[in-house]
Amino acid sequence: MKVYYDADASLENLKDKNLAVIGYGSQGHAHALNLKDSGLNVAVGLRKSSARWKEAEEAGLKVMTVSEAAEWGDIVMILLPDQNHKEVYENEIKDHLKEGNTLAFGHGFNILYNQVVPPKNVNVMMIAPKSPGHLVRRTYQQGSGTPCLIAVEQDFSGNTKDLALAWAKGIGGTRAGVIETNFKDETETDLFGEQAVLCGGSEELIKAGFETLVEAGYPPELAYFECLHELKLIVDLYYEGGLSRMNYSVSDTAEYGGLVKGRKVITSDTKKAMKEILTDIQTGKFAEEWIEENKNGQPVLNQLRKESESHPIEKVGAKLRQMMSWLKN
Repeated sequence: MKVYYDADASLENLKDKNLAVIGYGSQGHAHALNLKDSGLNVAVGLRKSSARWKEAEEAGLKVMTVSEAAEWGDIVMILLPDQNHKEVYENEIKDHLKEGNTLAFGHGFNILYNQVVPPKNVNVMMIAPKSPGHLVRRTYQQGSGTPCLIAVEQDFSGNTKDLALAWAKGIGGTRAGVIETNFKDETETDLFGEQAVLCGGSEELIKAGFETLVEAGYPPELAYFECLHELKLIVDLYYEGGLSRMNYSVSDTAEYGGLVKGRKVITSDTKKAMKEILTDIQTGKFAEEWIEENKNGQPVLNQLRKESESHPIEKVGAKLRQMMSWLKN
């Protein structure tokens, strides 16, 4: 695996190009502002009715409609929610792409699952920061950056990898390191991580631990601190130095208890369920499910949101977080 840094990328590859960023949410604002601060020619594409229009203008960015930005841009980066890509591409981007243009993405979902099918005479690339957008922006401003993945799906012009590296450099990624991958591997590992560990797995583990303590008669406030609040401290240790850093930093009692009892919670059945989740991602079953969910107006998602928001841990947490003055900042 090769890691690319600042010396491996040149902003000169983008100096004479118009860079259109479609969307101004978490990733969109970070890409647009970082590229602008890197001295590149950037415009943001939004709906005329978007509440973000004024915000982007006040940040000193050129703002256009999506169609105008797609017509103007030599590189068109779509940074919208996955479920909006197909409609926006078909209605406002596709007809404005010219031979030799580059279509770019921050995640591979819509290319891998054929929701967006670009013409053969354009480049298709991905630049995916491994961080939420606000950290992409913050670390850039601090003089560092966040690691990125890049991938090239179509290389019509013969220099798409150079363009991807230049874009990654423009948003600060090459300061931290950029790894080359492909759309398939990025999408499938990203979806798996979200579902089995980062979002789905962690939320269910937290709720199960909280419920176990409360049902055993312990105060919900103590259950909240033990099962949710302190998780950040452990994750920070993982982030700093991996599993061994965490085990080194906690007490011997915690280390022994964790190593012996953790495998009683995460069992072979858990791993079997994870493999089933991965299979659904690899076969496209999850993608079909999510696409159908959006066609129907997201009824399952809306119901699950309500259930999550009404869980007792949320009520206890809202009260306890009032004690944490640093969170109000």
